[in-house]
Amino acid sequence: MQKLSAAAEARIAPRLREIEETQRYNQQKMLAAFNRAGVSESHFAASTGYGYGDRGRDVLDQVYAYAFGAEDALVRWNFVSGTHTLTVALFGLLRPGDKMLCVTGTPYDTIQGVIGMEGREEPGSLKEFGISYEQVELLPDGTPDYDGMERKISPDYKMVYIQRSRGYSLRPSLTVAEIEKIAQIAKKKAPNCIVMVDNCYGEFIERDEPVSRGADIMAGSLIKNPGGGVAPTGGYIAGRKDLVELCAYRLTTPGTGREIGCTLGQNRELFMGAFHAPHVAGEALKTAVYAAALFSVLGYGVTPAPEEKRGDIIQVIELKTPEALIAFCKGVQKGAPVDSFVSPEPSPMPGYDSDVIMAAGAFTLGSSIELSADAPLREPYAVWMQGGLNFHSGQLGILLAAQEMLNEGLLKL
Repeated sequence: MQKLSAAAEARIAPRLREIEETQRYNQQKMLAAFNRAGVSESHFAASTGYGYGDRGRDVLDQVYAYAFGAEDALVRWNFVSGTHTLTVALFGLLRPGDKMLCVTGTPYDTIQGVIGMEGREEPGSLKEFGISYEQVELLPDGTPDYDGMERKISPDYKMVYIQRSRGYSLRPSLTVAEIEKIAQIAKKKAPNCIVMVDNCYGEFIERDEPVSRGADIMAGSLIKNPGGGVAPTGGYIAGRKDLVELCAYRLTTPGTGREIGCTLGQNRELFMGAFHAPHVAGEALKTAVYAAALFSVLGYGVTPAPEEKRGDIIQVIELKTPEALIAFCKGVQKGAPVDSFVSPEPSPMPGYDSDVIMAAGAFTLGSSIELSADAPLREPYAVWMQGGLNFHSGQLGILLAAQEMLNEGLLKL
C-alpha cells in the first residue's frame, strides 16, 4: 500500500503545486481583507440581548465581503446549516407569484423540501407560499446545458438558481468560469433576474468567487470551507448590497435586519476561522486529489480525475458494492482525531430518501471541512468524501479507508 501511495503522490505533485499557489493567493487576499476592515481585539468582545452596536459582527461581514469580492455579506453564527442559510436567502428574495428556475438539474436532497418539489412538499415550503419551481436538466455527461438555458430563461423568472457542488450525484462541480457563463446567459435573457449560487464546498477553491464574476448572490455554511475548521457553526450570504439586506430582513425582522443579533462570544472563533479558511480549503483539496489518484490506481472509478480542474472539495469514488462503501467509511473513521473507535453504520437521516452512512470524527459535529465520507446506500454505491484540516492527516485517513477494505477482503492489490 505504501508503494501505491508514493506512486499516487508522485503523479499528483504538479497538481499539488498548483493548489498551493491558489492557497497562497487566497490567503494573501484574506489577510488584505482583515487589514482593510481594520480588525482589532475589540471586535472579539461578546454582546448579549439585541446585540445593538456589535462592532465585531459588522466588521466580520466586511471581512467576508472583501475576501469574496462582494458588495456586502451577512455572516452569522445562528445560521444552523447551509440549507438554513440558503432557505433564508430564498425566502428573503422571492415573493408569492415569483418563479424560480434551477439550471443545474435536480438540487441537493435537503433543499428539495425547502422548494416543495414533487414528493417533497414539506410544510412551509416555497411552493406553499405560491412560488413556483422549474429546472433545466444537465446534459448526459453532467455538464450545464447552455443551449437549453438560452431556450428556457425568460423575464418570467425572478431567480436563476445554480448549485455549484455535485451533491449526491456524479456530475462535475462547476467552476467560476462556468458560473460566469450561466450568469451572462441569464442576464441576457432576463436582465432583472437574480442569479443565486449555492456555493457550498466551493469557497477558496479558485482565485475568484461567483459574486465577483457575474452572480448576484451566493450562500454557504461556515462548517464547510469558509469557516476554516475553526468556526463552530454558522453560515454566510454575500453579494449585491440590496439583496443581502433583504436576506437580513428575513433572518430577523423587516426594518431591523442586520442591526440586531447578539454574538454571545462567537466572534473570535468566526474571525479566526475566516483567516484560516483559504489554507484549510486548499489542504482539503489536496486530500481529495490524493484520494482520486490512489483509488484510480486501485481500479475504481473516480470523479473528478486527479488532474481534472475542480470547483469544489468533494471527491467521489465508485466503490461498486454496499460492503465496500461501508468498509471505506469505517476506515476513514479510524483516521479521525475524534471518535476514531466508533464504527459508522447506515441509518435513516432527515431530508434523505434512503439510509445514509457517515464517517466524521470531527471537532465540530457535522463539519464537512474536516475529513469525512458519506453516502446514501443506493446505486451506484459511490462515496462522497471531503475535507481534511491538513493534507498529512487527510492522506492517512484515505490510506486507512483502503486498508479497511483490504482487511475485509474487498480490495486486492
